[in-house]
Amino acid sequence: MKKLLSLLALGLSLSLGVAHADEEKKAPTAQQNKMGMCNKEAGDKKGDERKAFMSECLKAKPAAAKATPQQERMKKCNADATGKTGDDRKKFMSQCLSNK
Repeated sequence: MKKLLSLLALGLSLSLGVAHADEEKKAPTAQQNKMGMCNKEAGDKKGDERKAFMSECLKAKPAAAKATPQQERMKKCNADATGKTGDDRKKFMSQCLSNK
């Protein structure tokens, strides 16, 4: 009985260790990626200069992604369709978006 309990305890502790190891392999979060990028950009800065740089870098918003040609076309067609409703709008949008 003692051997069974010992083996059970050993198995449980090993399974918990594996579960913990899996948690450590997770991909870094967006904040962690940003921190790494800012850290590389900080280079050899030290002290207050580094603190100020890191603060500004981490506060910075990412650059807005450029719209794809399809998104640009959709925006233009949508603006041109102002005032149209129902089937007229659907037909217009379909034609406008299919024209390249």
